[in-house]
Amino acid sequence: MVMRTYDGSTGDVDHPTSGPGHVPHRRPDVRIAHVIAQALGDARTVLNVGAGAGSYETAAHTITAVEPSLAMRARRPAQLATAIDAVAEDLPFADGQFDASMTLFSVHQWSDVEAGLREMRRVTRGPVVVLTCDPARVRDFWLYEYAPDVLDTEARHHPPLHRLTAALGGTTTVQPVPIPLDCTDGFNEAYYGRPELLLDPAARQACSAWSFIDDRARQAFDASLRRALGSGSWDEAFGHLRSRPTYHGSLVLLRATP
Repeated sequence: MVMRTYDGSTGDVDHPTSGPGHVPHRRPDVRIAHVIAQALGDARTVLNVGAGAGSYETAAHTITAVEPSLAMRARRPAQLATAIDAVAEDLPFADGQFDASMTLFSVHQWSDVEAGLREMRRVTRGPVVVLTCDPARVRDFWLYEYAPDVLDTEARHHPPLHRLTAALGGTTTVQPVPIPLDCTDGFNEAYYGRPELLLDPAARQACSAWSFIDDRARQAFDASLRRALGSGSWDEAFGHLRSRPTYHGSLVLLRATP
């Protein structure tokens, strides 16, 4: 039996919903969706592990969704497939059952990353696609100057890429995913050129790492960023990002073939 763990992140097992601010701040971005679709190729049947509420699932594929969180399964729109209550580490499917499989913003929540990826490889004939963050690059983002505890949390939780590639086996490519300036999927780096938006508590609430710091740290961040924006020091250091069309940060896509 696989132990189910709780870490407070979006998509974790039976966690409470993230509140009224979550939905408008975490909407699938069409450009990131295109990168995922390209990686899946012409696959017809696709397994989505840690599927959550179904972000980035499209009608172009026949989706089988796996999601261990009751709260997240309940949030899936009616037009999407009902998610199966299971965990990555113990998938209830036959060997090679799917043309392709994907897991998006999920591997850092698994109790045993290697076991989960081996299971995905077992049940998948073609590509296994993993959208995640490179922990070696998480702290390169300007937010680290204002909220180091948040990015330290992210860096600790995301498994190193070498662990993922080793578990996937076969041939694995790692592709940096460019983040657009007007990205609609509100993870922290989505606001690289729009720092004012991170002053909205609802925007921060939609990024799971903020739940690991206390109110005092959140208030300190708010005060320090407001000062930096008011004085012009943020723009002096990072203002060039306001007009950069895309940002290459820690977001990466792994594509593994047998």
